[in-house]
Amino acid sequence: MDSGNSIYEVLGEDKIKNLVHHFYRHVEESPELRKLYPEKDLAPAEERLFLFLVHVFGGPHTYLELRGHPMLRRRHFQWAIDDNMRNVWLDCMFRAMDKIEIETDTREALMNYFIKVANHMINQ
Repeated sequence: MDSGNSIYEVLGEDKIKNLVHHFYRHVEESPELRKLYPEKDLAPAEERLFLFLVHVFGGPHTYLELRGHPMLRRRHFQWAIDDNMRNVWLDCMFRAMDKIEIETDTREALMNYFIKVANHMINQ
């Protein structure tokens, strides 16, 4: 990944959308994560994560305009997130990453970001 380009510029919206789509397919197969979504349709959650990732990876700030500051820990504090839940979430995200073509250095940047965020979310 060229150090002058954002992840958004390198991947583009289509790959970010595909990443999120595959992630939520894995969430559907994960009893630990699926139980966190009381709604039957995961499409709204998928759209929120897509807009969030577009924002944090350097794209348009639509997420901020629609939802305000992300406040990730605060928004997720209602759920018990321990090391196991962190690992299940990361496994789903890393498996989703395996479904799309990503250059090695971009993959490493994504993994580092997701690990950092997942560690930050632990509240148990």
